[in-house]
Amino acid sequence: MRGKKLAALATASLLVLSGAACGSSTESGSGSASTPASTPKAGGAGGTVGVFTWWADGSEKKGLDALEKMFNEQYPNDKFENLAVAGGSGSNAKAKLASDLKNGNPPGSFQGHAGAELMDYIDADQVQPVDSIINGLGGSKVFPQTLLDRLTVDGHIYSVPVDIHRANVVWTNPALLKKAGVTSTPKDVDGWLADMAKVKASGVSTPLSIGGTWTQTELFESILASTLGADEYSKLFTKDGKWDSDGVKKSIEQYKKALTFANTASDGDDWPNATDMVADGKAAYNVMGDWAVAQFEMKGKKYKTDWDAFAMPGKEDIFDFLADSFTLPTGTKNPGASEDWLRFVGSKDAQVTFNKLKGSIPPRTDIAPTGFSEYQQSAMKDFKSPDTKIVSSIAHGAAVPLAWSSEINTAMSKFYQDKNTDNLVKAFVAAHDKYAQ
Repeated sequence: MRGKKLAALATASLLVLSGAACGSSTESGSGSASTPASTPKAGGAGGTVGVFTWWADGSEKKGLDALEKMFNEQYPNDKFENLAVAGGSGSNAKAKLASDLKNGNPPGSFQGHAGAELMDYIDADQVQPVDSIINGLGGSKVFPQTLLDRLTVDGHIYSVPVDIHRANVVWTNPALLKKAGVTSTPKDVDGWLADMAKVKASGVSTPLSIGGTWTQTELFESILASTLGADEYSKLFTKDGKWDSDGVKKSIEQYKKALTFANTASDGDDWPNATDMVADGKAAYNVMGDWAVAQFEMKGKKYKTDWDAFAMPGKEDIFDFLADSFTLPTGTKNPGASEDWLRFVGSKDAQVTFNKLKGSIPPRTDIAPTGFSEYQQSAMKDFKSPDTKIVSSIAHGAAVPLAWSSEINTAMSKFYQDKNTDNLVKAFVAAHDKYAQ
């Protein structure tokens, strides 16, 4: 039984994030007790801050490199140390981080997905509250209160968010769709599967591109949320969740059919290759978070011409939410420099620079959409729309803690081999019964 509670773990679809990513926000307090932090010093506290991420490749590395340059300029007394470990979604990095934390060797700060993923670190007292840093950045005057609620555990906030991503995006190659006679966005998952069949019949051997296990989990959760609807999807992560429902079984069958249109992937295959297949005209569709935007742009591809995108269609307009954030580890060797890093990544200048490069949208509400890409501006609009239902990503740590997501990924990996729906349902139910509160 967990001793601490995440404020908004399973109610994300009920929240209207009206102030997020370019709108206004409420000015009520964050609800978090203030935690003492060192007084900022001009030029920084001094010393090295080792920053642990999985941003080691592609557009993510480009964004981190830009942050490093800015940080060094704004905090010349501090020394940034890049501790990035390669591997999409952080699967490799999280394993190394767990070992380092267990052995009493924490970094200066580490990347974590905002939401349930941080619960394991919080329960183990491996991270410290950052309430005073959030409040110093402006609290709910610049961060949506509903986002702060997601970060709050027993009255405290444990990470500083740096971006917001949408996971349930279908990326397309317009030329291949035109060749197949697909001229409109499908209305639901079954319609999308029917369009894949048209693409296949037109001569495209791989209508859908996929990567390793975590990308498959992201594909499945996108189908699951669209088929169930936001409320039923979010309920899965509560004590009353029914992972053996007809809706879940239907979603698995839809996912199984989608895989018949996909390339063969191994567990270590990362997301850029799958995205590149769409960019290069080798696949018509790929489901990936909107960090893919920067990947298309790095290849010189133009939005609406060389690539396009739509949210996974279904019962409702779903925004499958995740956010990268940074922590203050317990026992870090140079907490003053770590706090400098957290103030920096929460600042307006850092979030503008980073999100423009990464394809995400800023959590801060005082950042205008001007200067962001056309896609990013559409994501900002969707995120704050009262018609959009916000749900939390499984693959990216917002919906479930690490142990639960690990069991889901293991089950997904087995399903990729045996395609046995009954076995997958049993694994889902067992994981739910073990971890749901």
